[in-house]
Amino acid sequence: MKPIRLALSAAGLLALAACVPLPPPDAVVVAVRPPAYQVEVMSAAPGPDYFWIRGYWAWGGSAYAWVPGRWERRPHPRAVWVEGRWRSTRRGWYWQPGHWR
Repeated sequence: MKPIRLALSAAGLLALAACVPLPPPDAVVVAVRPPAYQVEVMSAAPGPDYFWIRGYWAWGGSAYAWVPGRWERRPHPRAVWVEGRWRSTRRGWYWQPGHWR
């Protein structure tokens, strides 16, 4: 019974390893974890079809720099913003940009 459990455990670990995200080939991988998000104050929306896009930390080559949030017009009324985020890999962190869906 133990060999079967071992084989199932190994298969499970391989399946989990396949789920680890790999950065895109052109992504910059940073060894230092990004800082926590900053609290931002949103101004009034410039119009009813605008959406607030939260600021984020960008890697500048030697340090992180805060990119402030902004209002952006929806490309179409049903558009949904998918927020960008820093993703962790075995080699470090890489930025996955936000986009409209």
